[in-house]
Amino acid sequence: MVDIYNYFKNRPGFNKLFGEEYLIIEYKCPLNVENYQFWTDSNLITFVVNGRKDWISSGDIFHIETGDALFIKKGVYTTRQYLDVEYCVMLFVMSDDFIRNFILGNSNLELRQHQEPHSSREVFPIEVTETFRSLVYSIFNYFRSGDEIPRELVEIKFRELLFNIVLNPKNSGLINHFISLKDQARSNLEEIMLKNYQYDLKLEDFARLTGRSLSSFKRDFKEHFGISPGKWILNQRLNRSKSLLLGTDLNINEVGFESGFRNNSHFSQVFKKRFNATPGDFRLAQNQH
Repeated sequence: MVDIYNYFKNRPGFNKLFGEEYLIIEYKCPLNVENYQFWTDSNLITFVVNGRKDWISSGDIFHIETGDALFIKKGVYTTRQYLDVEYCVMLFVMSDDFIRNFILGNSNLELRQHQEPHSSREVFPIEVTETFRSLVYSIFNYFRSGDEIPRELVEIKFRELLFNIVLNPKNSGLINHFISLKDQARSNLEEIMLKNYQYDLKLEDFARLTGRSLSSFKRDFKEHFGISPGKWILNQRLNRSKSLLLGTDLNINEVGFESGFRNNSHFSQVFKKRFNATPGDFRLAQNQH
């Protein structure tokens, strides 16, 4: 699975600017790619310059068109592109620390939690004002001019973008998320693992998603769950596969894939070891009861 941050940072051919905790990219999707899955250990603001696209997260679909913007938390996502029109987007990539330092460094804003129920959503629509739009296009026009942009100016523009978001009460859900980052030194280990265990990620990738080194991730994981990450992930995937076998009409290969197993023979082997039957025999036996 593609690590979107390193893909853009290390690949030539994109208009981009990057600092230690942020990255800005002008990106045009190739028209022959309709569905695309990737993961990111950084947050994204995506602004559509032209075209339309669907962002799919936890069963929810967010449709965006020219002039729309979304804030996307770190995690695993699928996008669906419409092939009838060219898609061009400005991506603003930033770490949790960048947002946290922005909030802490501007305490005079006196941001307060809005009275909304707790939300664990990963995607937030952004209210696009004329000021917000002008900020994005000012950077877009720098890219198009080919002139070198001082890093100091880039950081100013980036912070202006965040100011524009937090000063608009219509972004209340996103403001609540920003405030929660201020009070949270590390990402919620359990929340991130429960949302992402079924994806084809390495332990190093899970560690990055939680904002930890691999050694810290393993240590914190064992302290929290009382089991190693590898064993916990396997248990979760097996439990998910059992539920899908009993509750859906997916075929055996689809059940394995949707549960995080990319090798069918391995899926059958570990499932039989756990439930004393192959996935097919298990489903057949349960249906006969």
